[in-house]
Amino acid sequence: GKDVGKNIKITFGNAYERGTVLRKKLFSSNQPNVVEVTKSKDNKDALAKGLLSGSHKPLSILNPLRLARSKSTIKKFLPFVVPVTTTSIGRVSGFVTMSHVASSALGTYDMAAHQIAISIFCCLAPVVDALNQVAQSFVPGIFAREKGRARAVALRKTSINFAKVGALFGSVIVALVATCVPALSKCFTTDPIVLSRVKNAIPGIAVFLGFDGLMCIGEGTLLGQNDLKFLRNMYASFFFLVPSFMLRLKRRALNGIDVGIGALWGTFSVYEVVRTVLWLGRVVWLQHRTEREVDEMEADAAV
Repeated sequence: GKDVGKNIKITFGNAYERGTVLRKKLFSSNQPNVVEVTKSKDNKDALAKGLLSGSHKPLSILNPLRLARSKSTIKKFLPFVVPVTTTSIGRVSGFVTMSHVASSALGTYDMAAHQIAISIFCCLAPVVDALNQVAQSFVPGIFAREKGRARAVALRKTSINFAKVGALFGSVIVALVATCVPALSKCFTTDPIVLSRVKNAIPGIAVFLGFDGLMCIGEGTLLGQNDLKFLRNMYASFFFLVPSFMLRLKRRALNGIDVGIGALWGTFSVYEVVRTVLWLGRVVWLQHRTEREVDEMEADAAV
C-alpha cells in the first residue's frame, strides 16, 4: 500500500513539474503582456482580431447603424437580397399551404396524422439539406478559376461526384423513412386510425426525401455558380404554383371527394421531383455552355 501511494505521488509530482516547464515556455518573458498590448497606443486593433481586424471596433457589433454606413458592403449584398428572399418565401409557401389544407378540409384524423408526418419529416430533412451548404462551399472556388479546359473538367467532375453523393443520401433517407416513420409514429399517438393515416403519407415523404439529396446538390451547385436569376424566377413561380395545386385538393375535399393525407404528400412530392429535374437540367445546361465556350476559346487560339 505504501509503495502504491509513493508511486502515485511520484507520478503526480512529475506531471506537475512538466506542467510548470510548459507554462514557463508558453508565458515566458519574451512573450508580450496581454494587458500591456491592450493598453498600448501602438496596438489599437488588438481587440479587433480575426474577422474584425482593421474593419470594425467591438462596439460596432452593438450598433448596426455603423455597419450600414458602409456603402461598398451594401452594394455587395444587394444582388443577393431579391433571390434569397424569393427563394425563402417560395420554399415556405408549400409547407404553409399543406398545413392549411390539412387543418381546414381533411378532418381531425388527417390533421393529426399530418402533424406527426411533418414533425418526422422536419427531423429527417436536415440529413440531406446539409448537401446544399456543402455544394455552396466547394463549387465557388472552382467556378472562380480562370476559364479553360481544366476548369470545365473540374466543374464536370464535381457535379458528377455531388450527384452520386446526393443519390446515396437519398437512398439512405428512403430506407430511414420506410423503417422509422411507422415506429416513430407510435411515440406520438396510440390511436390506430391516426397511425393508419400516417402510413398513407409514407410514400409521399419517401419520394420527397429520396429526391431531396439530388435537389440540394443541384441548388447548391447553381448558387455556387451565381445562377441567382434562374433560382429567383423558379421560386417565384413555385410560390404561386404549389399553393394553387394544394388548394385544388382543398376544393375537392370540400366538394365531398375523398382526399386524404396521402394525396396531400403525394402532390408535395411531385413538386420536389419537378424541382429536382429543373435544377439538375440547369446544371447540365450550364456545363454544356461552359464546355462550348472552352471549345470556342481553343478554336480561336488555334487560329
